[in-house]
Amino acid sequence: MTVERHGGDRPDRGYPAGVVKRRDILTGAVTIAATLLFVGIASSVLSSALKHVLHGTGETDPALVIALLLNVALILIGWRRHRDLANEVDIRAAAEQSARLLAARDPLTGFHNRRSLAEAGAAMFVHAVDRHKAMALLLLDLDYFKTVNDLHGHAAGDSLLKAVAHEIAQAMPPHALTARLGGDEFACGFPFDPAHATLVERVAETLVSRLAQPFQIDGLHLHISASVGIARSDIGCVGIDSLMRSADIAMYSAKNAGRNRFAWFDQSMERDLKTRTDLEASLRSAIPNGEIVPYFEQQIDLNTGRLTGFEVLARWEHPTRGMIAPEAFIPLAEETGMISDLSLSLLHQAFTAARDWDAGLSLSVNISPWQMRDAWLAQKIIKVLTETGFPANRLEIEITETALLDNLALTQSIVGSLKNQGVRLALDDFGTGFSSLAHLRALPFDQIKIDRSFILSINQSAESTALVTAITRLGDSLNLPITAEGVADARIEERLRALGCAKGQGFLYGQPMSVANTRRLLAERRLLQMPQPGIVGVSGTVHRRSA
Repeated sequence: MTVERHGGDRPDRGYPAGVVKRRDILTGAVTIAATLLFVGIASSVLSSALKHVLHGTGETDPALVIALLLNVALILIGWRRHRDLANEVDIRAAAEQSARLLAARDPLTGFHNRRSLAEAGAAMFVHAVDRHKAMALLLLDLDYFKTVNDLHGHAAGDSLLKAVAHEIAQAMPPHALTARLGGDEFACGFPFDPAHATLVERVAETLVSRLAQPFQIDGLHLHISASVGIARSDIGCVGIDSLMRSADIAMYSAKNAGRNRFAWFDQSMERDLKTRTDLEASLRSAIPNGEIVPYFEQQIDLNTGRLTGFEVLARWEHPTRGMIAPEAFIPLAEETGMISDLSLSLLHQAFTAARDWDAGLSLSVNISPWQMRDAWLAQKIIKVLTETGFPANRLEIEITETALLDNLALTQSIVGSLKNQGVRLALDDFGTGFSSLAHLRALPFDQIKIDRSFILSINQSAESTALVTAITRLGDSLNLPITAEGVADARIEERLRALGCAKGQGFLYGQPMSVANTRRLLAERRLLQMPQPGIVGVSGTVHRRSA
């Protein structure tokens, strides 16, 4: 980065004042002393030499001549030493200046870093107040940037960050502060007239729009987006720290609302953040305390009406809030890295409960895409199977297409280890993501599950009907049975049976049940194994209950 000097080309500009002052004093003292010594000695030597040449009288004192020569040598040596010292001082001063610059700037983008933004932002905050203006602070986080790093490497990621910084700088009004806070997070601040906040929104809209456009980086076609949070100094902010905190809360609100958008801070966001923080703290203790428990949703053979197994669902039996649905805590567990412990705890409980169920009943377990990033996932699942004694051939792992996109090679390795143990594999929520034949060929799937959103509307939407029909035909041609989620009534069940779906699950067959209620149901249908050796066959037709 080039540093512009202001105030002329004086070389001392920007150097420490104490260093320059000491250097000037030393230079002056050496110069005066050498000059006085040279004048005193040289005048005597030259006077004697002139008398000898002009009048033939007088003799030059050899000692004075030697002293003169030594004085000249001293002056030359002193000048040389002074020049070396001056160069050393200049180098050290330049190094100090460079160090201060590096301490204040992000080396990749040239923007302010977090510390210098706080200093410069505090000054802008005060200046805006003095001029009866407000300061806007925009906090920006890139969406899907980690995917770029994982797929294309850090060099491509760094190039992308520099391109993003260029777009940010272009979108800013004059005199704006720009900073990279670390990773893929940026901040921008500028003063504005409080009566014309639309200026701030136009800047935010420009940022969101520009960063949603494809980036051409090193021959790659990269897609990202940005979530932007906005805070203003004249509403509830007493300083730069509170302004940054408000913008940060707004940014996470924009991300949670769907990304690729901006959001203004308001007090309700802070209340939501506190609720989320409290829930996170409760979740951390809920997992080891066994509050996250398995519930079981029936899976039915659509041709015979027989019970074939269950899908394991997570429920949080909170001691004060009661039952908490998975939609409220599974995303939180994924974001905070608790999903692995939660899932393994759930598996252990479910396998233990199902050990003495009829050998023909299977368990289906959904694995989060976040878990598929763990190279030891297969070993962890096999360890739970071994500890509980649950047969691997009665377990079916469900993964979504998102897991294939994140890291196909790792997913193939995990699935291969599980398949070697006899575990079956299902592609979950087919039709909602990036469905393609390539994904079905990438892994040895045993069945396909159609997302409930298409099943629920199969009798109202021609598009849903066409999609479900196409998937069932595709499954038939690939010899992959189809399971339909969300079977809510008999009309949907009849339609799916006519299309050739193998299995169904949904409220038509009853709500998900606790361990105790599931065991009671199986006991009624004689689907619990007796203590004596032997295998009890699966029997009984499902008695349907209204949802």
